[in-house]
Amino acid sequence: MGEAVALNPSALRLSRPALLLGALLLPAALLCASRLAETLPVALWWAALLEQEGEGMAGAVFRHALLPRAAMALLCGAALALSGAILQQVLRNPIASPLTLGISSGAQLALGAAMLWAPSLIALSREAVALAGGAIALLLVAALSWRRGLAPAAVVLAGLVVSLTASALASALVLMNGEYLTSLLIWGAGSLAQAGWDPALALLPRLALAGAAAALLRRPLVLLGLDDASAKSLGLSLGLSRAVALGVAVWLAAAVVAEVGVIGFVGLGAPALARLTGVRGMGRMMAWSAAFGAALLWLADGFVQLAQGVRGDLLPTGAATAVLGAPILLWLIPRLGAGRPASNPAMGTALLRPWLLVVLLAAISPALIWLGLALGRGIQGWWLAAGAEWMELLPWRGPRLAAAMAAGAMLAASGTLLQRMTGNPMAGPEVLGLGAGAGFGLTLLLILVPAPGKVAQLLATGGGAALALAVLLLVARRGGLAPGRLVLAGVSLAAFFHALVAGFQATGDPRAVPLLGWITGSTSRLGPDDAQLACLLAVVLLPPLFFAGRLLALLPLGDGVASGLGLRPGAARLGLVIPAALLAGAATLIVGPLSFVGLMAPHLARMLGLRAPLAQLAGAILLGALVMGSADVLGRGLAFPFQLPAGLVAALIGGPYLMVLLARRDGGA
Repeated sequence: MGEAVALNPSALRLSRPALLLGALLLPAALLCASRLAETLPVALWWAALLEQEGEGMAGAVFRHALLPRAAMALLCGAALALSGAILQQVLRNPIASPLTLGISSGAQLALGAAMLWAPSLIALSREAVALAGGAIALLLVAALSWRRGLAPAAVVLAGLVVSLTASALASALVLMNGEYLTSLLIWGAGSLAQAGWDPALALLPRLALAGAAAALLRRPLVLLGLDDASAKSLGLSLGLSRAVALGVAVWLAAAVVAEVGVIGFVGLGAPALARLTGVRGMGRMMAWSAAFGAALLWLADGFVQLAQGVRGDLLPTGAATAVLGAPILLWLIPRLGAGRPASNPAMGTALLRPWLLVVLLAAISPALIWLGLALGRGIQGWWLAAGAEWMELLPWRGPRLAAAMAAGAMLAASGTLLQRMTGNPMAGPEVLGLGAGAGFGLTLLLILVPAPGKVAQLLATGGGAALALAVLLLVARRGGLAPGRLVLAGVSLAAFFHALVAGFQATGDPRAVPLLGWITGSTSRLGPDDAQLACLLAVVLLPPLFFAGRLLALLPLGDGVASGLGLRPGAARLGLVIPAALLAGAATLIVGPLSFVGLMAPHLARMLGLRAPLAQLAGAILLGALVMGSADVLGRGLAFPFQLPAGLVAALIGGPYLMVLLARRDGGA
């Protein structure tokens, strides 16, 4: 009797994965059966499967659209989950996945670029193009985080930077070549709509081959989960084993992206569910992760089709999975162990008289503004307008330059507040998801209000940014506001909001058209009214920040020191949350969510020696305005006769800068 009792707990543990899998598969199967029965009576299913005559269009939809869609959901879910399980084991990172490491975004960008400039490669092997893009993205992430030993927080932050930069480039390709790349929007949101069995039949052998390779790699994967010294002592070749395992993982993710587009969070959530149910052992982990991934994506697609009815293909399933995945990532963050990083490395020496430099920057700004208004590019190259010609161009160039500079100043101020409020030098509106939250607010407004005015758009973007900041502070609070956790919470929120915006774009709704230009930060649409509003917001929101010098000086020292000096850290942060969110929302409305100026400008100010709180704030505001103004000028001329969005140009400057910053830092973010 005692022996039987002792076996019961083990038996219960073994049943937990099966029970959860059944709980996922049962509603997924019911939803799928309901959709099939809605299309074709159950009595005709067998005839339709045998391709007998008489079932008509309903039978064709049943056989060539709905059944292949269910098969693709199962296959793609299993492939992404297996990829995520391998990545998490190799990198010893519980939140590694094709999405968080930038693999999916890299594959999407490679496909878009090949469509434009090398269509023969797409015809030869679309999967190979996606594999190359995903592999380059992963190699870049590894290079950026290598000096910190591939620390989990460092790897995910590097993946965020690579993913945002690749997404900005992909959006720019769509914006400038919409007649060729409209399908890239749907691809980017992950659509499972099918028109035949060919994609499923192409993916099935790849999944089988990758599964066999993963089974052969079971022992090396177990050893890769140990520390490097232990793995080497057991005879494992670390470099070769990592390369092969990561190659299999990237191949799986690239195959999915090539067939259906970017589907996020399945590769993250399925292995997490396997661990939660007590699955142990690498072989069982991979098998159960694949099963959970297939069930999760099939269930998510079932809900998508249920919500959309007969037009279920208009809402990409990849966007819907973000609703499921973001809470999982937020739940995992406190368990990551991403503590407070090493102190911010020295970046230049502090100036004895920092305000002299601030005055100098302010003094040269008018000359730089004049140059920005005068400089242009025509058929014969770059040229400077003067006199009457300068006055003629002023109504065209002036408003967009003024709006861009005001937005750059507000982003820089928001970034300075965030970095000092959190004690995290890697914080910024773009990294912490404030820009993505502002985009969600704007999207929601466009859905609810037919033709919203500028004030309504401002309130919506500011409210979305405030929502994002409040959520991430609430989540990170559980870890004592450790900077690593704060950044990773921003990762989840940014991915969540970006997926929702991408899903709305991919529906083809005419109300989503303005979002594409906004996402890339195009200033060509801005007129005098926009410039006046942007400048007014900057004048109203920026000056009060200079009364918060004491808060900005004490908060980076830590809660203990700040409290000892008479400051209430919680109330102080709350007092800075609102202006930081309003500044980010207002600026994001003008130049989009991907400029990186909010992160870059405070660092530039610190590099120049502006380390005192108010001096850094003033210098960052001036530098942010100049950087964004320069981006607008370059956007007008670099790709003449086409115009590049100022937000995109700033992202192309800020993305590589942030990558260099990540590669140089000693501590993990």
